[in-house]
Amino acid sequence: MRRPDWLTFEKFIPVIWTTVFTCAAWSAYIIWEREPGTSKTWGLMVVYLLLEIVTLLYTPVMLSVRRIRVGLWLGAAGLVVAIALFVMLLPLSRPAAWLLLPYLIWSPIGTYTTWEMMQLNPEEA
Repeated sequence: MRRPDWLTFEKFIPVIWTTVFTCAAWSAYIIWEREPGTSKTWGLMVVYLLLEIVTLLYTPVMLSVRRIRVGLWLGAAGLVVAIALFVMLLPLSRPAAWLLLPYLIWSPIGTYTTWEMMQLNPEEA
């Protein structure tokens, strides 16, 4: 599969994802500690879980169906969920919201990379 020429930072992707997941977990921890066990907090934990599931499904689903377009949709869905979660968190805890910033920065880059790969590999799209 052909990849974009500008994709020169692949060796940093494990560090990037480790940062993204660590910050999201820290964000969830902050929210949980504010009002542990309340229905509002559990509702937010469900949104965090949804974000995690959509993110983790990207590679296995895309590879199992052998369609890059599926990865594009999952990447876009993750970004939408992350934006919604950010907006929900902002009035509750600015630190928890801002800890989603690595996801909000990386997700569009990953989604754009997937789109570029679709262009370079139309037979796999």
